[in-house]
Amino acid sequence: MISTRDEQTDNAPRNVLGGPLEPCSKDPLTGFYRTGCCETGPDDAGQHVICVQVDAAFLEFSRSVGNDLSTPLPEFGFNGLQAGNQWCLCAQRWVQALQAGCAPPVVLAATEASALTVASLEDLTAHALDS
Repeated sequence: MISTRDEQTDNAPRNVLGGPLEPCSKDPLTGFYRTGCCETGPDDAGQHVICVQVDAAFLEFSRSVGNDLSTPLPEFGFNGLQAGNQWCLCAQRWVQALQAGCAPPVVLAATEASALTVASLEDLTAHALDS
C-alpha cells in the first residue's frame, strides 16, 4: 500500500503541545536513534523523549546518580555534554531531577508527546524554554 503525504503526517511523532515534533539537537547529535529528534520506539526502554537544555546543576545531579553525561566517551562517538547543549533526556530522569530541585529547562516543541505518561504538562511548561 502506498502512503499519502497526509497519512504520513498523521503518523508523524507529535510534541507535548500537539504539534509536529521538532528537532532537539543535531550538534551534539541526540535522540535514542541519533536522528536529532526525541523520538521513541520499542527499543527505547529509557523513553528518551524530553528535549532539555542541560545546565551545570543538572549535569552534576546526573553524574551523582550514576549517569555522567559530561565526560567524553570517544569510543562511542560521545564528546560529553556542556551547559547549554540540548539533549533528549529519559522522561524518568527528568522527573527525578524535578523532584531533586534541578530539572533542566525543557524545549516543549521538541519533547515527544509520550513524555506526558511520565511528566505532567504543567511541570514541563513550568520549566519551558519555549511556549
